[in-house]
Amino acid sequence: MERITTIADLRRCVDAARNDGRSIGLVPTMGALHVGHISLVERCVAENDITVVSVFVNPTQFNDKRDLELYPRTPDEDCALLEKAGCTYVFTPSVEEVYPEPDTRVFDLGGVAEVMEGRYRPGHFNGVAQIVSKLFAMVSPHRAYFGEKDFQQIAVIRAMVAQLQLDVEIVPCPIVREADGLALSSRNTRLTAQQRINAPRIADTLFKSLTFAQSHTVDETIRYVVDTINDVPEMRVEYYEIVDGITLQPVAQWSDSNYIVGCITVYNGEVRLIDNIAYCRP
Repeated sequence: MERITTIADLRRCVDAARNDGRSIGLVPTMGALHVGHISLVERCVAENDITVVSVFVNPTQFNDKRDLELYPRTPDEDCALLEKAGCTYVFTPSVEEVYPEPDTRVFDLGGVAEVMEGRYRPGHFNGVAQIVSKLFAMVSPHRAYFGEKDFQQIAVIRAMVAQLQLDVEIVPCPIVREADGLALSSRNTRLTAQQRINAPRIADTLFKSLTFAQSHTVDETIRYVVDTINDVPEMRVEYYEIVDGITLQPVAQWSDSNYIVGCITVYNGEVRLIDNIAYCRP
């Protein structure tokens, strides 16, 4: 595995691979890697000749300066994990390398970016589109891999790809969970011991809501999830929305779509955790 810090070196490596007819996969990350990230890397390695992993905490997608400052950074440990997983190139640029000047681009990402995270984190998805489009331009991957824990982000990236008419396949990968059900997240490392004990109640409630939903309305299911999690000490639901899995617009009835997903954000103390669950898939 080779560690690269400049765009010029990255392009030289991927251009050489492409000229040799090799397929290129990209896994964009913000580091503090865990088993969930590594599952993306391993799939990328299995499906491509060359695997590029970016490790970059992107400042333009943080609308909370403190959240950016507190985001965990473990570059040396990340590189050790990536080498073991079979990564070809790890890209660890500085902020100045990626943004030599401010990125003023504003993306029209449509309705998928306006709901849920888009409503509670203004500018977040525009920042995501900025960095992912930059990485796509640097690497020109054949495929790019993203975890379904960030369900809305995948829809936003697909909208960005369509808008820019990019030739890249977006590959969603299943959520990876701890044995107790908690969705793996770099933010989990910020939880106190008691908060970590409480955190699996998010997934537990979502899974129980699958049974609850069979005999209750969409609104009743939303209230069940919100009330159950809000009863847990230190936990507060920011939003829980049940939406169409493609448009991400809220559904009023279970019959409104054949692909329905519940998306949740919960504050566990000061740590913001997200998760989702599918009530039905096509």
